[in-house]
Amino acid sequence: MPAKRENRADGLRELKTDELSQKLAVLTEERFRLEFRRATESLTNPLQLRTIRRDIARIKTILKERASA
Repeated sequence: MPAKRENRADGLRELKTDELSQKLAVLTEERFRLEFRRATESLTNPLQLRTIRRDIARIKTILKERASA
């Protein structure tokens, strides 16, 4: 399993900073919609929320690494 996570992070590292920022905005909006839907009804795939949260954290980590470098 760790290889899968490294591949996902490596794939994100290949993106430009602008693309990462756009992807972060899209994922943040999607997370908001899922959280709202979870509060009003049951989700068909509750693990999707966890995946989105982790992807957001990965992107923020990469952006922070680039800012400090």
